[in-house]
Amino acid sequence: MCGIIGYVGPRDASKVVVEGLRRMEYRGYDSAGVAVIADGALDVRKKAGKITNLDAAAADHPLAASETGIGHTRWATHGGPTDFNAHPHVSANGRVALIHNGIIENFAPLRAELEQGGVTFRSETDSEVAAQLLGRAVADGADLADAMRSVCNRLHGAFTLVAIDAAEPGRLVAARRNSPLVVGVGDGENFVASDVAAFIEFTRQAIELGQDQVVDVTRDGVTVTDFDGRPAESHPFEVTWDLSAAEKQGYDWFMRKEIYEQPQAVADTLLGRYNEDGSLKLDELHIPEAELRTIDKIIIVACGTAYYAGMVAKYAIEHWTRIACEVEIASEFRYRDPIITPRTLVVTLSQSGETADTLMAIRHAREQGAKVIAICNTNGATIPRESDAVIYTHAGPEIGVASTKGFLTQVAACYLLGLYLAQVRETKFGDEIGAIMSELAAVPPLIQRVLDEIEPIKQLAAKHVETESVLFLGRHVGYPVALEGALKLKEIAYLHAEGFPAGELKHGPIALVENQIPIFVVVPPQGRDQLHDKVISNIQEVRARGAFTVVLAEDDDHEVTPYADFLFRLPKVSTLMQPLVATVPLQMFACEVASLKGYDVDQPRNLAKSVTVE
Repeated sequence: MCGIIGYVGPRDASKVVVEGLRRMEYRGYDSAGVAVIADGALDVRKKAGKITNLDAAAADHPLAASETGIGHTRWATHGGPTDFNAHPHVSANGRVALIHNGIIENFAPLRAELEQGGVTFRSETDSEVAAQLLGRAVADGADLADAMRSVCNRLHGAFTLVAIDAAEPGRLVAARRNSPLVVGVGDGENFVASDVAAFIEFTRQAIELGQDQVVDVTRDGVTVTDFDGRPAESHPFEVTWDLSAAEKQGYDWFMRKEIYEQPQAVADTLLGRYNEDGSLKLDELHIPEAELRTIDKIIIVACGTAYYAGMVAKYAIEHWTRIACEVEIASEFRYRDPIITPRTLVVTLSQSGETADTLMAIRHAREQGAKVIAICNTNGATIPRESDAVIYTHAGPEIGVASTKGFLTQVAACYLLGLYLAQVRETKFGDEIGAIMSELAAVPPLIQRVLDEIEPIKQLAAKHVETESVLFLGRHVGYPVALEGALKLKEIAYLHAEGFPAGELKHGPIALVENQIPIFVVVPPQGRDQLHDKVISNIQEVRARGAFTVVLAEDDDHEVTPYADFLFRLPKVSTLMQPLVATVPLQMFACEVASLKGYDVDQPRNLAKSVTVE
């Protein structure tokens, strides 16, 4: 999401910072800003929109020459993309400038406390709370690093913070919790950034900070402590790739990078949604609860990968809310004269927020009096703007055309919506919702485990580069996972690939089974005994006809072992959580096959990231 950079050294700080922001433009953003220290005062420029707007502002009023500066590209969460909401934020006393990536979950009570103390806020952001707390601490005599540590200990959520104090030129202090921050170590100059791309032009020597650490940076050195001020261990490393590759953080493809970002992306989607009092809170959902209680039908409308995410969501939403839920392909929706009333809730899924077919579906639904909730990854896009409410996935930019983290975060966001509706309509008790949220919160590390153990999938791909056709089977939520696995191979490897409900095999698709055709089978968790046993029977059926069976099954499922030519173990989760782990190896298989074939994985032929025409 946001891009962060800080610099201390002999170069013109404003130029170093702005160029660093340019190198992180690929991350996606909607405003940009810079602050430097000159003559004992802060000099700040910030503008909504692209960096070119910031350039224009700086051209009219050039930033002062300085050896210390910070810069930020913002992807809006709290408050829209405006000049006031752009970073850096300056404390009321004018001493501290701060930039922030992440979400401060307890900003509301902290803001109320500061306002009661006489602080006037200039923005709608959660980030300004940290700037005002820092400003108050240094005004009371605290050293900037001590102030940063004390503030961090008061904050809940995920954050990277970088701050400068006008009274201390030649120094910046940064901190991280659950949000990326790396230090660049130069010769008589030092950097901090959310991405090594920001400083790779100047140095390849870097330090990776650990969790809950503060770094004190001057031109001559860096000091790392924990939030309590104790010396902390950090990890130096050398960046071995060039500037172009640095944008991909060393990965060969953005798609592969985005596959590996999924544990954090899902965690970010869930972040700040569940309160300490045990209730779900969706701040962007500005539809009165009384209206949500009258809903008698839900229609999920989407295209492509988002449509498959909606298919997964249907199972959960109906199970938790007991409301009838349909899933529609957006391009067909308004042409079939759908039955829509003011008691219909239409949920649209779009990574870009600009998908033309989905936008037309929204307009048709609203004309019929339905309420529309958008689930989207792009703040300020057309679909969220034209919907009644929005849930942002906070997945960060997805550059690869074939969506990966977009799919997982859309599923997670749909689950949040389903649980919220269950809470509002009281179809689930609070402790039941809490248990499901706990299980959801435990999923990101399990996705990481899948990635840590992914090497056999890459080896499998290498053995099937010349394969001409691949089939995918699943039951229940495993069926849309099968469809998504097939779509990935179509999109980037240009292979014939099809996904089917395993129960439909004998109704036609089994005719496609031939000797050594790879068939991926997503096996339901053993708790779903009927489905589990039926899928094992399906595996036997295709294997008896010569198929090469690639079986995805949970850790302790030994019944599948005799029938699997290739077995990939999944973490043990409940049925509804399985898509969040089972999809990952299918994504990696497609990415690896396409890469080995020599195709452009990030920009496959004939496809675009955002489909803006019907």
